[in-house]
Amino acid sequence: MSTSPAESKNDTLKTSGVNPEKTAESIKNIAKSIREASAKMRETVRTLRESGAIDEITQAVYEATVAARDTAKELNDAAKDLKERGIIKDTAAAVEQTTMVARETVEIIRDTARQTAEAAPHTTETVKEAASKVKSKAKHSGKS
Repeated sequence: MSTSPAESKNDTLKTSGVNPEKTAESIKNIAKSIREASAKMRETVRTLRESGAIDEITQAVYEATVAARDTAKELNDAAKDLKERGIIKDTAAAVEQTTMVARETVEIIRDTARQTAEAAPHTTETVKEAASKVKSKAKHSGKS
């Protein structure tokens, strides 16, 4: 018995597990879900519009945008003013000068520390001798 191409296609669909009736039903269910979601979306938008929520959020975004614009403009104006008055350049120069003075100070402190370390043995000896003389004089004056 010979089969037509349509019958052959149906046999292939049945053997591959694809059921045309189930597929059609799935498409109908999808379409129904889309219609329901669209209706819910329309209702949500209507409710948001009627409640004034859309106007509120729009106004809030506008105000935030204006505030950001105004702040950026003020910062720009302040930066231009500082630049024109030379404050930025002067500040950079002052930082550079401070750094140089700090380096010189560190070198002076290092030299002083080194000199102190070199003089310390002599100083210790001198202090011991002076203390010994003071003790000796105190003993002699206490005996008299």
